[in-house]
Amino acid sequence: MKVLVTGGAGYIGSHLVERLLSRDDQVFAIDNLSTGKLANIQHHVGKDQFRFLNDTILNESLLNLLVSQVDLVYHLAALVGVKNVVADPLAAIKTNVTGTEMVLNAAFKYWKKVVLASTSEIYGKSAKIPFHEEDDRVLGSTTVGRWSYSTSKAIDEHFAFAYAAKGLPMAIVRYFNSYGPRLDEKGYGSVVANFIRQALNGEPITVHGDGLQSRCFTYIDDTVDGTTLVGELKAAEGLVFNIGNDSETTILQLAETIKRLAGSRSEIVFVPYKEYYGEGFEDTRRRVPCIDRAREVLGFIPKIKLEEGLTRTIAWCREHYKH
Repeated sequence: MKVLVTGGAGYIGSHLVERLLSRDDQVFAIDNLSTGKLANIQHHVGKDQFRFLNDTILNESLLNLLVSQVDLVYHLAALVGVKNVVADPLAAIKTNVTGTEMVLNAAFKYWKKVVLASTSEIYGKSAKIPFHEEDDRVLGSTTVGRWSYSTSKAIDEHFAFAYAAKGLPMAIVRYFNSYGPRLDEKGYGSVVANFIRQALNGEPITVHGDGLQSRCFTYIDDTVDGTTLVGELKAAEGLVFNIGNDSETTILQLAETIKRLAGSRSEIVFVPYKEYYGEGFEDTRRRVPCIDRAREVLGFIPKIKLEEGLTRTIAWCREHYKH
């Protein structure tokens, strides 16, 4: 197949590119390298079946040209990371909403299937656990910038469903805390990256709040498995899928596990949210996916347990992070 991956130099995007190339697809990747890294895909540049474009999805003429040449679009480009969103909610809204609208417009124009990457942030601070794809969303006030990311991705999903109602083949994946090699060491979107960097450098491992907030961490191979299954299967079209591991871990447990696996002497310290995010920040207490639909429709089963995935990730970070 000929496939376009937007955000193809990003953490998840680059792994998806690698998977597609491994099965001999012809892959186009577009990324403006705002959070993506050329190093993530450098080893593919020059291959006959791969073409990288350092540009933005807001370049409408280029986007139309690319979409017209492919069979399938994986749309992963977005401004990501809670810290980035809190710092610049306007950029997040513009990139996520306008960018997705342009991708879907192009796909509709040339009638190409789209897989839209969304997020567990969609569910907001809902206390109904686990999260089912059809569950209500529970968000805070619009005066709290943190919720603009959830809202922008929800608008993306509304766009996608509106085009699906017009017959466009599309599907949505909601990612739950993916981690693995190529996580940015600055940790812009990952508590795993922050904890590993701190542990390897002997710095205090900073746990926000009381550390009893919980997440479900999904190793990158499982994230890509779910993503490609959604792209391949006709039965997935018109649906949204939670793509994650449903094993729940508190942030304090994560810190302790990373400290142990890294052989680190770092102290675990507790830091108020406001010291990192500023006043008025709200967090989600628990975030657990129901993955029944992904199992039943896609045959998706997450395979990599947390300790195995963290061991692989720490090994990669030892080699690639500065310390």
